[in-house]
Amino acid sequence: MSSTAISAADVKALRDRTGAGMMDCKKALEEAGGDVDKAIEILRLKAGKRIEDRGDRVAGEGTVQTYIHHNGKVGVLVEVDCETDFVARTDDFVAFAKEVASHIAASPATRWLDEPEVPDDVREAELRIFEQEAADKPAEIRDRIAAGKLTKWYSEVLLLEQVHVNSEKHDGKTIRELQNELAAKTGENVFVRRFARFVVGE
Repeated sequence: MSSTAISAADVKALRDRTGAGMMDCKKALEEAGGDVDKAIEILRLKAGKRIEDRGDRVAGEGTVQTYIHHNGKVGVLVEVDCETDFVARTDDFVAFAKEVASHIAASPATRWLDEPEVPDDVREAELRIFEQEAADKPAEIRDRIAAGKLTKWYSEVLLLEQVHVNSEKHDGKTIRELQNELAAKTGENVFVRRFARFVVGE
């Protein structure tokens, strides 16, 4: 199966089952020819015990947490889901949701949760800009430069790719890494499901 046959939905489904990064999941699916079970095996071989196949267990419980800035002009709602009400009520789970909300409040560039949510036309428009910016570079490295710029852009606009604003407290980890750590600690699927950021006057 060629790389073009691996859809964003396939990649997201594998990531949901394993907690592995999007690019790692895409590469594993390409290497496995689209075979999900084989891709999971590839991920486990490369990442060791950190990768766990959580299967199709449904994350149907969770919590909604808020953050309101002290000036009352910025507010955030975030939903974080897990599998059981027991985990949803734990201090660690609630604290994670609150940390995500505070991060979003301090990150006005955040537009989407993850790569599959980015509209194709927006992604393609950004990529065209990056390709134009690399037009004066040697032909053999232009695509790589443009891809690198796209990855950097993702780290600015995608919540899960962003390093938490309180990087000292969280050891410079991304929201995805913190989410995966909590999933590993609880043994359950843990997902930031959705968020909304409100600013007075916008």
